[in-house]
Amino acid sequence: TSAYSSPAKSLGDPGITPLSPSHIVKDSDADDAVEQLYLVVVAIDFGTTSSGYAYSFTKEPECIHVMRRWEGGDPGVSNQKTPTTILLTPERKFHSFGYAARDFYHDLDPTESKHWLYFEKFKMKLHTTGNLTMETDLTAANGKKVKALEIFAYALQFFKEQALKELSDQGGSDFENTEVRWVITVPAIWKQPAKQFMRQAAYKAGMASPENPEQLIIALEPEAASIYCRKLRLHQMIDLSSRAPVNGYSPSDTIGAGFTQAKEHVRHKRQSRTFMVENVIGEIWSELEEGDRYIVVDSGGGTVDMTVHQIRLPEGHLKELYKATGGPYGSLGVDYEFEKLLCKIFGEDFIEQFKIKRPAAWVDLMIAFESRKRAAAPDRTNPLNITLPFSFIDYYKKFRGHSVEHALRKSNVDFVKWSSQGMLRMSPDAMNALFKPTIDQIVQHLSEVFDKPEVANVKFLFLVGGFAESPLLQQAVQTAFGSRCRVIIPQDVGLTILKGAVLFGLDPAVIKVRRSPLTYGVGVLNRFVEGKHPPEKLLVKDGTRWCTDVFDKFISADQSVALGETVTRSYTPAKPSQLVIVINIYSSEQDNVSFITEAGVKKCGTLRLDLTGTDASVPNRREIKTLMQFGDTEIKAMAIDVVTSKSVKVGIDFLNY
Repeated sequence: TSAYSSPAKSLGDPGITPLSPSHIVKDSDADDAVEQLYLVVVAIDFGTTSSGYAYSFTKEPECIHVMRRWEGGDPGVSNQKTPTTILLTPERKFHSFGYAARDFYHDLDPTESKHWLYFEKFKMKLHTTGNLTMETDLTAANGKKVKALEIFAYALQFFKEQALKELSDQGGSDFENTEVRWVITVPAIWKQPAKQFMRQAAYKAGMASPENPEQLIIALEPEAASIYCRKLRLHQMIDLSSRAPVNGYSPSDTIGAGFTQAKEHVRHKRQSRTFMVENVIGEIWSELEEGDRYIVVDSGGGTVDMTVHQIRLPEGHLKELYKATGGPYGSLGVDYEFEKLLCKIFGEDFIEQFKIKRPAAWVDLMIAFESRKRAAAPDRTNPLNITLPFSFIDYYKKFRGHSVEHALRKSNVDFVKWSSQGMLRMSPDAMNALFKPTIDQIVQHLSEVFDKPEVANVKFLFLVGGFAESPLLQQAVQTAFGSRCRVIIPQDVGLTILKGAVLFGLDPAVIKVRRSPLTYGVGVLNRFVEGKHPPEKLLVKDGTRWCTDVFDKFISADQSVALGETVTRSYTPAKPSQLVIVINIYSSEQDNVSFITEAGVKKCGTLRLDLTGTDASVPNRREIKTLMQFGDTEIKAMAIDVVTSKSVKVGIDFLNY
């Protein structure tokens, strides 16, 4: 049946009809009793470009340990995280992850490497795929396809094993998975299917199971960052708005200098890899009063997302004021501009061929670009050199019959020159131009958010995530918004989310009020009212005239929901003798939905309550209570037959419908 024909008519099932006015019940203590005690919380920041984990023992929650150093880091990139790259053997078995995967792949002979499956930056696929399912594929560097779920599960399993091994080595005895509460971070702007996909991949990796879902928390990246920012002390951040010269530097130097000092400070501490989170409310926080608002901008490799929070004292709980927004404006956009520049100079046909024929050399070229990208700064005057791999120069000559040098001379891209050492020499202006489209999009998006009434009088803007290390982005945000709020960058900005995610795992109830990302409801039958209901929705059953496909709303998109809040509705079977009751749950991004057949309404759950075998002397109007519990990053639904208290539960499912 097409999406617009009536599901109810085609099913031939009488369905349910509302029994009572709806009411909302605060049901906060129902699930608290089963809270299991975990020895340790491990958070995994599974990033587009780089990933890492951190952990904290529940007995000493103020100590956050960042994972051990990875072998094989890149020059110019100091970092506690490892690249999000994964390598499978030609037989599609897991081989390696991170630097190890990259270096091994790079050292393979080209004749061999084309059979190996190498994946990088694959997380973006979950954001860009409109109809994500368990069957969605990812494409390796050599063009072969593998199920996305397998790749994500391999990656999570790798982190699970690394973390358990480190914990076991540290404690001197084997650490069991059951003793760990896992937290995985995802962008807040991801749609529900992508969040559920992450959970499924984690089940496949053995971190938790559908029987024990509480062992895994899916945390939203900017929320995690927000939790960490509350704990900051003044020496742990750089305030871009302090304009006065510091130690004889002018303000434009201080950004760079502050960062250098900060990096030195962090480097001394790096040996320990343990960060103390003082159990006080940070100094920055002490300036915030009840009701103050701040915005967290999480700018990573793939996405930028932002969330607006408000403080609720005395405990300093957070309330989300405006639903998370953002888009694919991560630092990958800069890589993409570099690729466009190469196409302009050397020809798109050559670049496409080179990527396919010499995938490892292409990866090398992008690594060389990455380290120069990090050297870009607003006041830089000397050029940036990018080494071209020998096979690039060689292959170009074979492909075109003339040299790379010739191509550069001919291309009239005036900011990029050839240096005799075999490098592309880019003027700072050329490099800044590569950043411009991405940074412009971020500033544009932020301006739109700042114009929303919920976002009036924001006191602070916290800039976090890997891309926040870029002085160009820092300067653009400070220039655009410095007059409206204080722009603040935590020192170890790339690790902010990781640490916040650990804190969230230790105390998931810290965020008390969220905004629902979607409108949820169930499909019901209502008594048909002439002139109010469209005639094509009329269904006559046993002499009663019903209007089918009515969307009975539980909660609207962008409505505030408190943590653990339950919305209850009562229904009765449209046909009293009915013994199997099927309740279908639907979602939509729109606020006003009248019928489940409208465009954009998706089925995302089914509750099947089987009442056969229950006593026949049931009152003629049987009451079926339906509850939906919101506020967690996941949503649960339940149906109860009031007389027999038979019940059925379901998690909302966005992947299998």
